[in-house]
Amino acid sequence: MTYSIAEAADRTDLTPDTLRYYERDGLMLRPVGRSATGHRRYTDGDLGWIGLLNCLRGTGMPIRDVRRYAELVRQGEGTEQARLDLLQAHRMQVLAQLAEVQEHLGAIDRKIGIYSATLEGLDLERTPSA
Repeated sequence: MTYSIAEAADRTDLTPDTLRYYERDGLMLRPVGRSATGHRRYTDGDLGWIGLLNCLRGTGMPIRDVRRYAELVRQGEGTEQARLDLLQAHRMQVLAQLAEVQEHLGAIDRKIGIYSATLEGLDLERTPSA
């Protein structure tokens, strides 16, 4: 099945401009197909690849690394170790970011606990409304 750029944008939660950028910047594995009238036609394979790009970008992988990963995939056999190294390095960065976010969430939870305990101690019947 193939999809217009509008349909692909809808299915990937990206804008048509972003899809064009991915193509222009060399992030796609192969050129996006075209209809007889020259309009872009995305395949299920294209959408699957774009889903992976979204995942990599959503976890903070820099565009230069996404571009490098795409280049390695396009090169095919013999680049598996380089791809693995790139993904493992990114995974370590994501885990570090996750640990930091969990630490920050703990601080927020502690503050929520303090305010909740404070408000539970108030007698709302006797407290003047503001």
